[in-house]
Amino acid sequence: MAAKRVVVAMSGGVDSSVAAARVVAAGHDTVGITLHLAGSNSRCCSLADADDARRVAERLGIRFFVANYRERFRREVMEDFADAYLAGRTPIPCVTCNSRFKFDYLLERARVLGAEAVASGHYARVDTDPRTGRRRLQRAADPEKDQTYFLFELTQEQLSQVRFPLGELTKDAVRAEARALGLATADKSESQEICFVPDGDYASAVERIRPDRVPGEGEIVDEAGRVLARHRGIHHFTVGQRRGLGVAADRPLYVTRVDAAGNRVIVGDAEALRVDGAELERVTWNSGEVPRSPVRCRVRVRSRHAGTPAVVEAGADGGARVRFELPVSAVSPGQAAVFDQGDEVLGGGWIAAPLT
Repeated sequence: MAAKRVVVAMSGGVDSSVAAARVVAAGHDTVGITLHLAGSNSRCCSLADADDARRVAERLGIRFFVANYRERFRREVMEDFADAYLAGRTPIPCVTCNSRFKFDYLLERARVLGAEAVASGHYARVDTDPRTGRRRLQRAADPEKDQTYFLFELTQEQLSQVRFPLGELTKDAVRAEARALGLATADKSESQEICFVPDGDYASAVERIRPDRVPGEGEIVDEAGRVLARHRGIHHFTVGQRRGLGVAADRPLYVTRVDAAGNRVIVGDAEALRVDGAELERVTWNSGEVPRSPVRCRVRVRSRHAGTPAVVEAGADGGARVRFELPVSAVSPGQAAVFDQGDEVLGGGWIAAPLT
């Protein structure tokens, strides 16, 4: 790509550090920006992370800024996360953070700085369809690190302006490159948890974010409506959960539904978790065009899900209906369903309800 000004989203981790180094090595006028999003106890985008990113920027000899989006992040990501749990859903705040903050608000800031593109340390690839000229989101070369599940909301405009310098690399290769360059973040650990829930205690995070909306105790019932136990609040439960139910039974039980309106948690056996499809809402088609006929593809319903063969039929209301070839377990409202054909990500949407 021709030399241009590129803004790099620098989170203070090794991935974004090497992404910045690769943009510099490509000869671009590089500007590093850390988005200050969560509080000081966050595992990502905190002021401590900004200090790490600043040290990397100094090593690379590039300009560096910190952009404070804490209030907007709390309103648009953290409160949305808590509200979803209180509505009986299982949210994925990382998708909203990526599409809105890193590839929407940051692109706006990049344009102010005269930059033509934003780069990040995500493990993903973007190329151009030779037939249509449209930009395509492609899965990373390393399937273990692929992060396209969290990027399915990227539009054609965003895909034309983003760069993923790590898309062809493994994590080991990234760390080796960071060590060779003498970057301070080369051996920095990474967390798999949501950044503002560093201890993994989602229920406590909901109570901290929405203390005035936490529901009281309610019933745990089976599929026939028989009361088996009581719960401390529906925000302690997600579809597919087995541990911590507090129910004595002669067989393994799982959460099959969370009824927010009735303040009830419904449990059943493994077979009750299996569904034939899902209704989706707020669907994004990365090509920018809604397909007129059903699409055969693989659909991932969780970030670590390998995907299953399915048919996706777009709806007239911005939604879609997914039908799996074989039943899938633990399809949870609030999660994303992402559509793939080979390495290409076609798009995805938010699970509104499972279909049986």
